[in-house]
Amino acid sequence: MTSIEQYRREYLGKSVEELPTPSLLLDLDLFEKNITKMSEHAKQVGIYIRPHSKAHKSPEIARRQLAAGAVGICTATIQEATAMVDAGVEGVLITSPMAGREKIQRLVALTQKQPSLLTVVDNALHVEQLNEVACQSNVKLNVLIDIDPNLNRTGVAAGAATIALADCIMKQSHIQLCGVQCYSGKSAHIHGYQERYRHSKEAMTPGMETFLKLKEMGYPVEIMTGGSTGTYNIDPTFGVMTELQVGSYIFMDTDYHLIGGKEKAEYDDFDNALTVLATVVSKNHSGIATIDAGLKAMATDRTFNPRIKGNQKIDFQFSGDEHGRLSFNEAEVSIQLGDRVEVIAPHCDPTVNLYQRFMCVRNGIVEDIWEIGGKY
Repeated sequence: MTSIEQYRREYLGKSVEELPTPSLLLDLDLFEKNITKMSEHAKQVGIYIRPHSKAHKSPEIARRQLAAGAVGICTATIQEATAMVDAGVEGVLITSPMAGREKIQRLVALTQKQPSLLTVVDNALHVEQLNEVACQSNVKLNVLIDIDPNLNRTGVAAGAATIALADCIMKQSHIQLCGVQCYSGKSAHIHGYQERYRHSKEAMTPGMETFLKLKEMGYPVEIMTGGSTGTYNIDPTFGVMTELQVGSYIFMDTDYHLIGGKEKAEYDDFDNALTVLATVVSKNHSGIATIDAGLKAMATDRTFNPRIKGNQKIDFQFSGDEHGRLSFNEAEVSIQLGDRVEVIAPHCDPTVNLYQRFMCVRNGIVEDIWEIGGKY
């Protein structure tokens, strides 16, 4: 019996109050609402979505996104892509360059399983290396040119450098050019809708112009992919991109709620479906309680703290590897030893990576348990 089967046998049908803590909870009602809202938005504005699975690492979630109309699934790593392909998930795009012999060999082997698999390139030497291994295995690799929106992380410069790389790809016997990727991750977290709009347009314009130039010159580019949850209602207005790589919308976190929405100071377009369930393990001081969720229970790569779901009058501070400190006014908030609280993490993606499974809950009862895969 696998670990996930053991958990299902033990916890399916049980109350949240009976779960071990810390546990990663997924509110199915809110999760399904988020998926539906993004799907309907994409249809209304005439753009495809290829959600990024680095947020969830779950074939179960990917299948639900595809069923709601997604054209495929993005992955950040070869491990994530392998988990998706092995689970039968179609339309996989690996959004990071698969450079180095080990990654290239795994990419070629994975493409043999899913011939439509997409990956990205940003360097002529990398293209030649890919072609060499693909030729040896008689596999055709489908690639997008990764254009750098001035992040200096991955990607080739827009304009002439991208066109030169397209020429290099066209000369290869076992590489098929399919489009471009341009992802301005920084834009997603700019505070204020108007400033976020300005930032994304400025960052994305060189890539969009290059995509249109490639099409005009006759290159076989049909896909322009990028975008995020923070710019889901911004990037489609530019009229050039063909698909969005939205990811966090299914879960949400405190980071996204701080950036501000189109009409409100708080970004509340999507609901907080993902929380960390914790228990109050110590209560010996007035206005202070300690829970069993600390640095090991939530990613700490942000400068702001988690929030307690449903109660903004409680402040959270990390208090060590295993503990979090809740501060509150005893006259306004009642917290007792043994109470359960749900914590909204600052950053959902790396928080998910800390766990092995989602405890999927509806109306306080565990309805299903989904495995989190695609790890090293």
